[in-house]
Amino acid sequence: MLQKRVQAQPLNAPSCGSVFRNPPNEYAARLIEQCGLKGKRVGDASVSLKHANFIINHGHARASDIETLIEHIQTTVLDQHQIQLIPEVHIIGTAE
Repeated sequence: MLQKRVQAQPLNAPSCGSVFRNPPNEYAARLIEQCGLKGKRVGDASVSLKHANFIINHGHARASDIETLIEHIQTTVLDQHQIQLIPEVHIIGTAE
């Protein structure tokens, strides 16, 4: 099982893990990928090319970069699929 995760998820890159919960009968990663958001970058944060439900910190991502990217993903998926993605991560404090 670990080998399967290593092949499918960017475990060697800094991230917080899965960003969004899977909606009923769907996968958040598939919706994000179908919207063409793999590789989408805000500052030093991007949607993983390996697994679209991971946001990668390329070294100097600010909290505001990640929050902006999360909001962009949610808006795009809602516009294209009429599905509201619910974050699995918890935002603490305010982005600066």
